[in-house]
Amino acid sequence: MALVFGRLILALIFAFCAVAVIAPRPAPAADMTVILDLAAVIKLPEQVATIVIGNPVIADASLQPGGTMVITGKGYGTTNIIALDRSGTVLMEKFVTVRGPRDTVVVYRGIERESYSCKPNCERRITLGDSNAYFEAVMSETGARNGLASGAPAAPK
Repeated sequence: MALVFGRLILALIFAFCAVAVIAPRPAPAADMTVILDLAAVIKLPEQVATIVIGNPVIADASLQPGGTMVITGKGYGTTNIIALDRSGTVLMEKFVTVRGPRDTVVVYRGIERESYSCKPNCERRITLGDSNAYFEAVMSETGARNGLASGAPAAPK
């Protein structure tokens, strides 16, 4: 009886260990949060030579003089950024989460989606996930406006 009980306890311990090893782990907590299409500045450790971005579709980073790094939110999600010295030693690793702006209103017209920035008044904005027709119309207007502002002639209609 004691032998059967001992084997049962041992089997339960092994089963618990197996579940603990294969169980899904929660996503790492973000060391910093960046808003989509905005930039954040962080101070880097001394002697950083290389920056590695886990997923450049989510965030982009650029080294600046004086040990500063600018991180720009490019797409929704979480990625990591690693700073290396010349010999490849990891000096820093940060998890970066990119989220959407809080001042955005999303309008659905059937399956079509439009986004508006509503601070203080609602204006059209281009956001990941908008329908193609809306996205292209806003991009066209923005491009034409920026071209006129830079002194370029207006495109013929």
